[in-house]
Amino acid sequence: MHYIFKKYWLVIKFILSFVLVYSVLTIGYKLYLDYSDGSINYPDYFTNLVGRQSQQILIALDYPTVLEAHPNEPSLKVIIRDKYVARVIEGCNSISIIILFIAFVVSFSDTLKRTFLFILAGSVLIYCANLLRIVVLSAGLYHYPWRRDILHTVIFPLIIYGMVFLLWMVWIQHFTKQQKQLEPSI
Repeated sequence: MHYIFKKYWLVIKFILSFVLVYSVLTIGYKLYLDYSDGSINYPDYFTNLVGRQSQQILIALDYPTVLEAHPNEPSLKVIIRDKYVARVIEGCNSISIIILFIAFVVSFSDTLKRTFLFILAGSVLIYCANLLRIVVLSAGLYHYPWRRDILHTVIFPLIIYGMVFLLWMVWIQHFTKQQKQLEPSI
């Protein structure tokens, strides 16, 4: 039994670390959302911020855009040139994906400084990729509304999850102690 535990220690450590970090951050985020219910930053601060920043990028790209609070749900309606094209909901703010990213990175942690800096840089990249995703989806839906499904089910995973996967691979290949421990010695 001790041999099996020792043999699979890195896997066990990864799973326990991932579950612990993911659970703590997810519960914290849920509490934040519960606290934000009914705030002036409708639907919540981060979703509102992502919506407003996406709006500014769209305007800079010559897509006159207006955001309106959705009357029936906690979301923001994205309106380009008087055409309702999409809505920004809580799931669009990239926080859940950043939590997933952080849990993975911490589970393969390196030094505190390197782990923190990689989490910070990666979270900023994911956040920016998410803004790009919303802008591309909104402009795409403005021009090609009949492509709604492919734009949301293909473009979204390609941009966001692709970015997260690449960051994870960079982290594992270049920064973690576990990678050095797993490399065979000759």
